[in-house]
Amino acid sequence: MNKYAKESLFKVLMIVSVLIIAASLLLILGICIVKGGYVILKDPKLIVTAPGPKYLLGGEGGLLHAILGSIYMVIPSTIIATFLAYLIARFLQVDYIRQKWSDRIRVLFDVLWGVPSIIFGIFVLNVLIRIGGRGCLLAAIITLALLQLPIIVRYMDEALSAVPNGIRESMYSLGATRLETSHVIAKYALPGITAGVLLGMGRAIGDAASVVFTAGASNALPTGLLKSASSLPLLIFMQASSYYPSVRDHAYAASFMLIAIILLLNICSRASAKRFRRFTNGGKNL
Repeated sequence: MNKYAKESLFKVLMIVSVLIIAASLLLILGICIVKGGYVILKDPKLIVTAPGPKYLLGGEGGLLHAILGSIYMVIPSTIIATFLAYLIARFLQVDYIRQKWSDRIRVLFDVLWGVPSIIFGIFVLNVLIRIGGRGCLLAAIITLALLQLPIIVRYMDEALSAVPNGIRESMYSLGATRLETSHVIAKYALPGITAGVLLGMGRAIGDAASVVFTAGASNALPTGLLKSASSLPLLIFMQASSYYPSVRDHAYAASFMLIAIILLLNICSRASAKRFRRFTNGGKNL
């Protein structure tokens, strides 16, 4: 086989691979959107209705507790993870630590990124057992913060490292401190930082394995940090396993809401990247 035949063969294989992945993704999204959208259009109050006492047994109720639970879990955990990640990412720059040590720490965060999310949940569960606690909203927030931390750290670190060294050197030549220099560099790295934060948030809001042991899986509205709560992915898991057809139909509605939220986060990520790109290319679009 000559080189032109090999090139044509690999081109066909690449196109087939793209078509298979795209078709699979569209099929999954199509089923969730069509079936979930139909359930929501049939009963729009489902989104703003709290579940009844026998909701998972085919009783009356809606998804409000899971929607609020997801919001209460993800937003605080993302804020915590973002704050810690920024401090860690700044420390990993050459201004604060030697290159060989920062490279070793980066490997550690790469490993943590690849750890299955359920491991984070089991870790927090063991801590709860040790202190005599139980699943609650606070434990879920801590779990999701740990889950997001390596993702956001690596994105922030790469974004900060990609800023030209000339900017850092210019700041130091003007007598700026390391803290003042870091503020200027952060502006240049805003597109990457924003993408990392939203990516971490997207993973957290779509993850069930990490909170299945720590949130408590309550069938009621979240009322406090030390009270049990539920989330959309956790609710979908329980609904899809139900014996009752009406409850399984609601799983599609919850999936539709989850897809809509993740899609909104991706749109915000792209819009934010374009918005902050002015710090690096003078306001030109991506």
